[in-house]
Amino acid sequence: MKNSLKYFLVAGLGMIAFACKKDNYPQPGAMLTGNLLYQKDTIYVERNAVHFQIYQYGFGQVGPISNDETFAQNGSYSAALFNGNYKLIIPNGDGPFMWKQTAGGAPESVSITMNGNQTVDLQVTPYYLIGGTQISASGGNVVANFKIDKVITDVNAKDIESVTLFINKTQFVSAGNNIASTTVAGSDITNPASVSLSVAVPAITPNQSYVFARVGLKIAGVEDMIFSPLIQVSY
Repeated sequence: MKNSLKYFLVAGLGMIAFACKKDNYPQPGAMLTGNLLYQKDTIYVERNAVHFQIYQYGFGQVGPISNDETFAQNGSYSAALFNGNYKLIIPNGDGPFMWKQTAGGAPESVSITMNGNQTVDLQVTPYYLIGGTQISASGGNVVANFKIDKVITDVNAKDIESVTLFINKTQFVSAGNNIASTTVAGSDITNPASVSLSVAVPAITPNQSYVFARVGLKIAGVEDMIFSPLIQVSY
């Protein structure tokens, strides 16, 4: 019995020592940050919907170090990394834009050297941009006026499936996060240079005198929407 007790005590101490050693591994000390851009325009997307992957070659690593990295709705991203050499890609089919591709059709990578904090903006080419957005309240409604610019006009061009004005109680606004919305089909937009949408503000509990709003554009054959900037509207 004494020998058994001694064995369990030694084993327990060994497990504690292993756990402490594991907990004492150094944590990533450098932050990689940046934004999705088209030239100097920010690309706004749905939160946690558009993915990116970071690879670190060597050390027996052959795949991405994380498969679940996503952009914030304002197009920004961040990742905590160790100093070293990395490559970043946006997988094919992610995002309301075109990402650079190799001759074989694979997504091209951006080489990144981490030596302390680094900022790396990612240049993409959106199918469309929503510009000149003005959103205000009138008579219990939120009204958005904006224009739509078609960016990709070659053989890769795509049609507009629909355009939607979303409003929400919080700053997270998208098709999956809203309290009201109104949609127009792309085929019904006769003048992309001047589009107007209006949606009634529903009763909010607890009551608040403002909502957050933005316009989302759905591209035919593309899962992710592109958005206008977020605007807080008092009513």
